[in-house]
Amino acid sequence: MTGGYQTQVYNQEAQAVPGDFASANPKSVFPAGPGGLVAGTSGAVVGLAAWIASPTDPNGTGQIANNFGSGSIAGIIYNDTEALNTIFLSDAGMTIPQGLPVALLMEGDIWVKNDGTSEAQPGQKAYANFSNGKFSFGATSSASQGASVTGSISAQTASFTGSIAGPILTVTTVASGLLVPGETIAGVGISSGTLIVSQLTGAANGTGTYLLNQSQQQNVASEAMTGTYGLLSVTAVGSGALAVGGLLGGTGVAANSTITGLGTGTGGTGTYYVSPTQAMSSSTVTQTANVETKWTALSAAQPGGLVKISSYVGAYGSA
Repeated sequence: MTGGYQTQVYNQEAQAVPGDFASANPKSVFPAGPGGLVAGTSGAVVGLAAWIASPTDPNGTGQIANNFGSGSIAGIIYNDTEALNTIFLSDAGMTIPQGLPVALLMEGDIWVKNDGTSEAQPGQKAYANFSNGKFSFGATSSASQGASVTGSISAQTASFTGSIAGPILTVTTVASGLLVPGETIAGVGISSGTLIVSQLTGAANGTGTYLLNQSQQQNVASEAMTGTYGLLSVTAVGSGALAVGGLLGGTGVAANSTITGLGTGTGGTGTYYVSPTQAMSSSTVTQTANVETKWTALSAAQPGGLVKISSYVGAYGSA
């Protein structure tokens, strides 16, 4: 429609819209805790893959659903009529605004859009893009390479004074180094594996407040803390563009390494923050653009078309 008015009539009803259930088979949804799941700062789009992040509200325990992330997806945002159309005079919208409830399908049959460049075929696996949650389709173990670059990784450290209340770190002074996404922090009373997710307020990478990946079992009073992270320095780009989230690979690159934030680079040459902390000499570094999901295509569709996918079949036609 244009301007809210219908301009075309089809002789068949549309199959669905992305995020609609594709059958009456049993379904299971993400078991959100108190506060449930809510959309992150960029909103959350129905019909796309979602990853779960820690809450930004220190008074609640609700988790955040984003259409970007790293590792396996948490589920697919299904059409539960929670999206809003907030653009004046526009026709429709599929985005759930920040802070509104999000429902994720973990098992079942659902319609999604083929945002890949090739036709989806029954039996192919669904791949979710790390940067936007969009789906493409291909054979098992055929994740797309997003970039190939030449670079090295150096281990970085930071020293600062801060306190922790719930999932919020408050930094009052920085003696050395930077505070960046994916940085592991340590100190008396801080749980092992505590990472910085994002900065909430304050000077960039300095004093201010930060969201952590886990709430502390007890608050931590102001004390000296340290932080460690990896810094990827890219000197040349062979193909593609680097992005936050995708899995890194290459000689000397630690297992399950990801880019957690942008330094001076924006996809090409420059620096990028990496987790976990590591050091690697200059070499070829690759990054995958998407992750293979457990979902399998049950119908065919050209790029831009709708695909019926299921979590119940591993290979097409077998349970």
